[in-house]
Amino acid sequence: MKRVNSWEEVEDLSWIKNETVIKNVNIYDFSSFHSNSFVHFSDKIIKTGSMDEFEEYIELFDNLKVMDGENQLVMPTLIAGHTHIYSTFARGMSVPFNPKSFTDILTQLWWKLDNELDEETVFLSGLVSGLDFIKNGVTTVFDHHASGKSISGVLDVLSRSVCDEVGMRGGFCFETSDRFNVDACIDENNRFIEASKLKSDRFGLFGLHASMTLSDETLNKVKSVIGEEPIHIHVAESIEDQEHSLKKYGKSVIERLDGFGLLNKNSILVHCIHITPEDALIIKEAECFVALNVTSNMNNSVGLPNIKLLRDAGIKCIIGNDGMTSDITSEWRNLLFALHHQTKSPTGFTLDDLREMILNSYEYANRLMSCKIGELAGGYEADLMMLAYNPPTPMNEDNALGHVIFGLSHSFKPQYVWCKGTLLIENYELNEHRYKDVLPKLDHVQESVKRLWDRINNNSNLV
Repeated sequence: MKRVNSWEEVEDLSWIKNETVIKNVNIYDFSSFHSNSFVHFSDKIIKTGSMDEFEEYIELFDNLKVMDGENQLVMPTLIAGHTHIYSTFARGMSVPFNPKSFTDILTQLWWKLDNELDEETVFLSGLVSGLDFIKNGVTTVFDHHASGKSISGVLDVLSRSVCDEVGMRGGFCFETSDRFNVDACIDENNRFIEASKLKSDRFGLFGLHASMTLSDETLNKVKSVIGEEPIHIHVAESIEDQEHSLKKYGKSVIERLDGFGLLNKNSILVHCIHITPEDALIIKEAECFVALNVTSNMNNSVGLPNIKLLRDAGIKCIIGNDGMTSDITSEWRNLLFALHHQTKSPTGFTLDDLREMILNSYEYANRLMSCKIGELAGGYEADLMMLAYNPPTPMNEDNALGHVIFGLSHSFKPQYVWCKGTLLIENYELNEHRYKDVLPKLDHVQESVKRLWDRINNNSNLV
């Protein structure tokens, strides 16, 4: 579909099918706010406008589905800037757990889980987490995957589950680590990156776990094949990662990655809690993005990112959940409060700072995928949602994000969600027609998870 810039072009789009118009609605896309408006879309947004123009505009079309959005807010759907879908089946899992360090958390929990995942549980985790995401208005995820029992072809399994079965968009990578077969990890990342190029609903990054699980030999292998592809890696999440690099290699994590030429443009560097001012300048110069995940950071007691350092360096940040939740708006709220605490100032991190990070996530997705999301404007993808919200105080462009954070984020449940123009959530429930062939695949998910947990408990001494 071509982009619509003016009413004069509308007549050329009379062939569009499956169109919907939402009228009498408020519109907010983090850049602009419009009250008393309408949105006309199919797979892409065709037109947004004022209700003052609606009757004249609607006469140009036949057989449109018109929804009344009175007391509703239409927004673009949301992005999780770093997540671990493979963590889905840790919920309720019981393993011996008495960590004294961050490395203990990895060895006692996460490495036991990812070591036993197979294609079946990877696929099911994509379904379960994906359906949770869309219920919370999230339709794009940047995922960092690991599964010891399944490497070759596993990103196809995961992306098929998330993008095809659930109907989302996503960026995917495999966690290269010396814990796994390094050559297989490298091959899987490269294969998926190439297979996903020019697609509008998925893309590949080159996944690396963290400096402390990657030898020089492994990093040399990666550098020899990666070219200019961006990486997705955990950086200085705990002080242990930074101390390990300094002690063993005489360099910070960032200096080490930079020395191997791995900080390619558009790389996602996750956490970056214990970086130095010199590290921050390298990140900025390399044009990498930093993904912040403060809920996970607080849960793991590893610290909080130095927002002043990141901001002063001019580093673009995005917001992830590190696999903690499927509700990214709770991450926004926690980020705001945590950085108020860290800066010891209620204005040390503002709603404008938060808005910039939200917009950065759309910018990143648009750089890597062959589509445009994140704006409610003609020509953008119809990735949008509608929420019941009748503001009790005036709502305008200057305070709209405050309404979202303080009025909606504590119970953020869209009534309707569309992705790629397809209705996924209808009146707060999964669209029965869209998911009639998907939901039966979850009929025996608990049995599959029980087998996974049994493998973990039977083999936990091997990790």
